[in-house]
Amino acid sequence: MLSFQLHAKMRVEPQNWWVGMQNNTLQIMLHDQGIAKQQWQLASYSGVSLKSVTKTDNPNYAFLNIEINPIAKPGVLVFSSKSGEHFEYQLHARKVNSSKRNGFDSSDTIYLINPDRFANGDSSNDTVKGMLEAANPIERGGRHGGDIQGVINALPYLQKLGVTQLWLTPPLENDMPSYSYHGYAITDFYTIDPRMGSNELYRELSVKAKQHGIGIVMDLVLNHFGSEHEWMTDKPTSDWINFNGEFAKGKHATSHARQTIQDPHASEFDKRQFSDGWFVATMPDLNQRQPLLANYLIQNAIWWIEYADLSGIRVDTYSYSDKAFLADWTKAIMTEYPAFNIVGEEWTTNPAIASYWQAGKVNNDGYTSSLPSVMDFSLQESLIQALNEEESWNTGWVKVYQSIANDFLYPNPDNLLVFADNHDMSRVYTQLKQDLAKTKMAMTMLLTTRGIAQMYYGTEVLLDNTGSNDHGDIRIDFPGGFKGQPSNAFTGQGLSDEQHDMQQTITTLLNFRKQSPAIAQGKLVHFSPEAGIYSYARISEQQTLLVFLNKNTAAKNWSLAYLQEVIGQHKQAVSLFTEQQINITDTVTLAPMSATVLIIE
Repeated sequence: MLSFQLHAKMRVEPQNWWVGMQNNTLQIMLHDQGIAKQQWQLASYSGVSLKSVTKTDNPNYAFLNIEINPIAKPGVLVFSSKSGEHFEYQLHARKVNSSKRNGFDSSDTIYLINPDRFANGDSSNDTVKGMLEAANPIERGGRHGGDIQGVINALPYLQKLGVTQLWLTPPLENDMPSYSYHGYAITDFYTIDPRMGSNELYRELSVKAKQHGIGIVMDLVLNHFGSEHEWMTDKPTSDWINFNGEFAKGKHATSHARQTIQDPHASEFDKRQFSDGWFVATMPDLNQRQPLLANYLIQNAIWWIEYADLSGIRVDTYSYSDKAFLADWTKAIMTEYPAFNIVGEEWTTNPAIASYWQAGKVNNDGYTSSLPSVMDFSLQESLIQALNEEESWNTGWVKVYQSIANDFLYPNPDNLLVFADNHDMSRVYTQLKQDLAKTKMAMTMLLTTRGIAQMYYGTEVLLDNTGSNDHGDIRIDFPGGFKGQPSNAFTGQGLSDEQHDMQQTITTLLNFRKQSPAIAQGKLVHFSPEAGIYSYARISEQQTLLVFLNKNTAAKNWSLAYLQEVIGQHKQAVSLFTEQQINITDTVTLAPMSATVLIIE
């Protein structure tokens, strides 16, 4: 808890810290009118010292550089200035084994939610007095009222479905005049948006989710922020924002030319246009080369990990930030939490570019990353193409086969995030032209291949945006999450037969993933597609899975002779979906347009 004298409006970030951290330094940012004129001192506190104060070209900011030695105990630091101002600063004890926390891994299924569109658990915060945008549930780009309480209320459903991790698009304050529901125009990096709940409620979500066997993955934005943030009118330093805090379309907009980062022939001008350019005028681009800002962003991530007991981070628009900063940011977090996991969004279907960012990659330019995971956009695109194309030597399943064959480029392909769709693209059911059989094949493949599975909310009940590519329609309201809806995915009421079928298929797959050693640790062996069938095995010491994806419109009596290297002496398997015993000594019958998963114990 903070207390102030005189400068009651002084902003302190981060608002508290912890003893026993691996990094024993802390930088506290103070923001108030003329604060740099004050001369600060720290009252005597064992193991803690104020080493220096950094001032900038803006007299409204001061940065207190603190050292917290291992002997320091939890308690309250008291800072005072010679002119009489003072404030108290809390040092907390860390959760037991906080540094040893395990991040999400290949045994997990991450369920991606746009909280504004998932469930309205507290209608009293739909519109909050003093905030720039009110609720407008009939507008596709408006705020619909979903919130953190709605996610908490849904935890029993998510546990039954088989979800083990939740990724919420940023719930942080987005106090923007319009189109603020998505969360990526942050106006306060340390505060949950009041229309979503509160910091305390977000922490309650984390606690209650863990009681349901579910971890929390926070979506962090390092590249940009919202134009209504106080930094736009009172920058901590003159170089805090790229292009001097000004946006001119065509001049200061990002080129999106991500290949310039790896291109050995790229000009410095092109590199800067990519990394320094803004997305839009409402999302100013941060200059992570500014050391005070870099440290601010590192501390912000660590603060949320400790405060909300996170099990992972997803980083938005990863490669757009300064790459030297990204190396420092990931290293700082992974040094503090060696078993943690972070996935970066690098939206490219070229694995040569995506793999550049994964930890362990030996890059020609000497760049060293500590980022454990990247998103596998190559596989996502290939899977949709494979299911929509006719089979030939260079179309259909061969696209998936070739995409996965590029795994030699990655230091750790088992730690890639695989997905069929997300909040920025049409839903998988839409991309597959509302074909239930194809959608079931797509999800079976993604939930049984190598990597960490991510599923977009509502996929289990075939949410659809056919006829519109507008993000507001892609991020459709979850059935049952809002009053007046004709169907309810939580209870099953009003769902079609196809929706029930898909929901049961997903429930079976997700709950199997939770206890399958072949999924969690198994080696992937896949076979060249033939006759419209793509097949592969997941092999661990305890269990082997055989997966057959049959695009044919007729049943196939399929010979298993080519699978001897993975079947060995086994003669029986159990079908995941039918629970029947299957003889695997000769052939199996594959239903038309179907996914077959056989379990060999």
